[in-house]
Amino acid sequence: MTQRFEIFLTATPGFESALLAETHACGFADAAVVQGGVQLMGGWPDVWRANLVLRGATRVLARIGSFMAFHLAQLDKRAHKFPWRDTLRPDVPLRVEVTTNRKSKIYHAGAATQRIETALKANGYQISAEAELVLKLRIDDNRVTISIDTSGESLHKRGHKQGVGKAPMRETLASLFLRDCGYQGTEPVLDPMCGSGTFVIEAAEIAAGLHPGRSRSFAFERLASFDSVAWDAMRQHNAQPTDLHFYGSDRDAGAIRMSRDNADRAGVTDLTTFDTLPVDALTRPDGPPGLVICNPPYGDRIGNPKLLFGLYASLGETMKAQFAGWRVGIVTSDAALANATKLPFKPKGAPVPHGGLKVWLFQTGKL
Repeated sequence: MTQRFEIFLTATPGFESALLAETHACGFADAAVVQGGVQLMGGWPDVWRANLVLRGATRVLARIGSFMAFHLAQLDKRAHKFPWRDTLRPDVPLRVEVTTNRKSKIYHAGAATQRIETALKANGYQISAEAELVLKLRIDDNRVTISIDTSGESLHKRGHKQGVGKAPMRETLASLFLRDCGYQGTEPVLDPMCGSGTFVIEAAEIAAGLHPGRSRSFAFERLASFDSVAWDAMRQHNAQPTDLHFYGSDRDAGAIRMSRDNADRAGVTDLTTFDTLPVDALTRPDGPPGLVICNPPYGDRIGNPKLLFGLYASLGETMKAQFAGWRVGIVTSDAALANATKLPFKPKGAPVPHGGLKVWLFQTGKL
């Protein structure tokens, strides 16, 4: 349990800095941005805690070792001698994924994969293309870096959201967009086009101090390094009281039913209200100002883009008429649609991939 190694947190492109800020806020002090995500040093308890508490990471990889290999025979020999049993259990099937680049003398990923699988079989391990536990090897400039995907399913799958609508926002993205808007769990949040309720539920969980990974299992539970007693102790965590409330609305009654069911499974029913309403019928809730955030249709995936200008214009008019003192965040792929709201947006940041498109967060200061 005293072993320390590199831990790599994969990030959605464009959100590396936001993930770093969250990682620091969660107490991982030595974390730093690297290509593709955030890197830190730690041990297995840090791996478990990262999976449990980080909202914005897509996966948590444990880099369990590395060696140099300049040809396949050398890769084969060193893979046979690698201390696999420090981390892997022979009774748990594995899937091997190898990536290479042209800076390495070993550039054929298929041949490298075959050598690694042969070495693992010789050490008593089962290889299966359907295995949930994934061993990842990257061969870069002749260095073979060996990582375990400790998450299993992507971390956006919190374990309590079953109902989803069209073009759903992933929870990891929603949490990072909330963070980009300055949300820290100390103000109400409202989503006027809430779909399956992702923004609203994420905001309520943050305010209540609920860990995002509390309702699911992880791949690291099937490693030789896993300590179930220590993990159970780490998971023991009570929600913190909050007087805040969180609101979602949508003109689709089916979406509202999904949102309520998802909020119930997440344990935030008492903190949330979902109503079937069109945007132009929206009114400001009682209480302090906060954040309005939404992921409206873009036209690329849902709806006729020509008809959407009226929807965005109506959203802007409602915000200006009803939500003085609130901030607004809109996620869309089309700047012209965002500008149809006539809201005073700040300069937009980097594009973010979402559902095969590039989207941007358009956000205001206080209206």
